[in-house]
Amino acid sequence: MRSLTYSELIRGNRDFRNLLAGQFISELGNWFNFIAALGLVRLVSDASPLAAGLFFVARLIPFAIMSPIAGTFVDRFSRRQVMIATDVARTVIALAFLSVKDPNDLWIAYTATILLHTLGAFFDGAKNAAAPNLTGREGLLAGTALLFSTKFLLMAVGSALGGWASAALGYQVAFIINAASFLISAYTVWLIPEDAVKEKTDDTAERRTFISDLKEGLVYSIKNHFALTILIMNMIWATGGGAINVIFERLGGVYYAESEGWNPDVAVAILWTATGFGITLGMMIAHRTSIWLDRAGKQRSFIGWTLIAHGLIFAVGGFVPTLWLFTILIFVSRAVVGVEYAVQETLFQRSLPDQIRGRISTLDRGAEMTVFGISTFAASELMYYITPQTLTYASGILSAFAGVVWFIRERTKTTGQPWD
Repeated sequence: MRSLTYSELIRGNRDFRNLLAGQFISELGNWFNFIAALGLVRLVSDASPLAAGLFFVARLIPFAIMSPIAGTFVDRFSRRQVMIATDVARTVIALAFLSVKDPNDLWIAYTATILLHTLGAFFDGAKNAAAPNLTGREGLLAGTALLFSTKFLLMAVGSALGGWASAALGYQVAFIINAASFLISAYTVWLIPEDAVKEKTDDTAERRTFISDLKEGLVYSIKNHFALTILIMNMIWATGGGAINVIFERLGGVYYAESEGWNPDVAVAILWTATGFGITLGMMIAHRTSIWLDRAGKQRSFIGWTLIAHGLIFAVGGFVPTLWLFTILIFVSRAVVGVEYAVQETLFQRSLPDQIRGRISTLDRGAEMTVFGISTFAASELMYYITPQTLTYASGILSAFAGVVWFIRERTKTTGQPWD
């Protein structure tokens, strides 16, 4: 089957362009918020590892818990209206950070973060479920790569700009930009027709209960070999991947800031910028890579080996003495996992029926984020006992083990499952 190129999809599909534009603007604001909120928490808590850990948990756990519910919700109701409503609500919530002035106000930062990422679960669930409808089967690979590469490109650009804005203009500017970005995103989604984001459901689907739909998604994920493989593999990856938040905060914001004289916000922003650019590069070369893999019949082995490679490269970062050397290794590691994820996600989305896609994709994401959040909090607690470098070794090795799990599941898979 022929896959559309990036330019063909963007030029010929106005609705997808609008979705992509909305994501671009809102993700830019999100990363302004992340750098500013993390810096604000660090400032008012006197760089407490526990305070930073609670902030990361507030970002991750609500998203994880709400994702299966959000997935069921967007499979039953209007995906377009969900995206618009959550964007408008997040506009107001994003401004709450302006009220944080001292340690007694940290609860405001945590609460606002929880609400932002709870609503984010619904927005992402609706967006990810709607994307295959907008792109069509031929445009799915390009659409997946563009949506995720844009997301991570904005991690790079937003982190860099957010770090600069926080250092030069103050945290308040970043929070205002974040709020404005949600309004612009809501407008771009509003431009997309209702019938473009979801197939028409039958009367039987409308009569089913919310709980039965939720259960259906869970049963599918467990019984379908490929869906369960993706679920298990991503959870294993998250055992190591969750530590990245703490690693960047402690190595960039504390260790390299002290040993090399970096501004803490700028140092953390550099690491997230390298992460974003690395994943973006991987996503952008995924189209040509996937074509070659299709011809060579190597897609499945490619997924396993790239997962192992990216984790080991990350682990080496724990041995390097400077921020710039660490940044280079981060960039390479994320580029490798970026191309892997685009290939993996395209295979996964192609395997899912539209009427259940929201539930399965958000269940997978929610399970991954649950483990990611637990790993993040555990990593923040470990900072009282081990060095950030030791945590970096462990994080890389645990993430690499996801590739081993992929190969194990490959050997045991049953026949007739929808891999393509």
